Amino acid sequence: MFSSFSALSGRGRAAAARLAAATMVSGLAVTGGLATADTAVADGTPQGQGGATATIGELETYGAAVVHGEDGDEQVSAGLFEMSVDDGGMLRTYGVDLRNPAQKDARYEETSWSGTSLGGNKNAGRIRWILQNSYPQVNDLAELAGRAGAAGLTEQDAAAGTQVAIWRYSDGADVDAVDPRAQKLADYLEKNARSLAEPEASLTLDPPAVSGHPGERLGPVTVHTDADSVTVIPPADAATSGVRVVDKDGEPVTSVTDGGQVFFEVPGKALDGSAALSVQASTSVPVGRAFTSDSRSQTQILAGSSESTVSATATANWAATGPVPALSARKDCARSAVDITAANKGDEAFTFRLMGLEHTIAAGESRTVTIPLQEDQPYDFTILGPNSFEQRFAGILDCETQGSAGGDRVQTLSAPGPALAGGAPDAGVNLAETGGSSATPMIAGIAIVLLVIGGGVVLLVGKKESHGAGPRG
Repeated sequence: MFSSFSALSGRGRAAAARLAAATMVSGLAVTGGLATADTAVADGTPQGQGGATATIGELETYGAAVVHGEDGDEQVSAGLFEMSVDDGGMLRTYGVDLRNPAQKDARYEETSWSGTSLGGNKNAGRIRWILQNSYPQVNDLAELAGRAGAAGLTEQDAAAGTQVAIWRYSDGADVDAVDPRAQKLADYLEKNARSLAEPEASLTLDPPAVSGHPGERLGPVTVHTDADSVTVIPPADAATSGVRVVDKDGEPVTSVTDGGQVFFEVPGKALDGSAALSVQASTSVPVGRAFTSDSRSQTQILAGSSESTVSATATANWAATGPVPALSARKDCARSAVDITAANKGDEAFTFRLMGLEHTIAAGESRTVTIPLQEDQPYDFTILGPNSFEQRFAGILDCETQGSAGGDRVQTLSAPGPALAGGAPDAGVNLAETGGSSATPMIAGIAIVLLVIGGGVVLLVGKKESHGAGPRG
């Protein structure tokens, strides 16, 4: 059974031209730009922070809302989306970027608020309060109606009113529900919302990458989860490589609980190489967790979860001599950047060039390198190191709501969407309900241009040359 739910609405991007400009202004070239943003995940490179991965479906329970803007009023659908979790489970979500469309069948990953527009939003905690105190977390509609003074509240009204209240805090939007009962609920939620802390992740590994020498236990990797127990899946080639997943005492580990630590135990005679372990659990994802997509589909916030499959991956890299890097990355919306954390457990310095700058990580040192990016900019770069080391990071920096990024109106579709609650006409229903976009031809064109002008960023890393010059980037 679902613990509770809610739905989402979205808007067409009003700034395809701004997207093109932002993508080309930055000094970071991209490999195929928009066209390849999802490729890294398909290639098996860990990109997310762990947790649930899901595919968004239709707008499920919704009503009508009106967005007031300088160019007049726009009627849109407001409510709950449903998402299918990989390997089992269902989620319900609301949108937190009113003017950005939600694209049907887009893939999403659970993430921290710091990697989304919620990270810099002082009202993000109020949005979580709304989720905890409205539909579907409160699925007794009579009780909810009594609190809001909205007798006769339906599921559609409750979903619409909740989404409207969220948009007022996520986007600072001037938006009202069409149905009077939904409007009363939205006003009640907005007025009474109090700030709550960001929820913990359903499942993460910290750090997601470790390194060291053969004959050592590489780690620890700490498990953080709200699940009762997590299954540990050893490296795929463990039987032939001899690499084991163990605890601090060297005992094999097959399951672990929150706060537990695991290590990669690498045989002393192992050739230089790398391995990955995975952890998996079944749990309800905490309400208020953010979900983002590298397809530019609208950022979502969780309103309810069934028992769902969550997972995370950690990698290990080892070598007998020289630099031994461990790399991980995460979006940093406070700095409009991607932060790459580089640790070097080798006996020589680890040097690489990034956007024209040389970075050296001394033996035994760990440091974070910040890569500034433009809003909405795709990035795709690969760091190469000694002993066939290769780490790729790809995604899109999406840290602002379309309204805060300069969008001044809601784009609508000419194609019909689902009928609005109450029999309202579907003409003008925005992109979130249909999964299409009037900006798609423009985006495709930008991708083609990037394929021509973007050579791809390959960052070469390794030993520092004797004459002091770093390797070519």
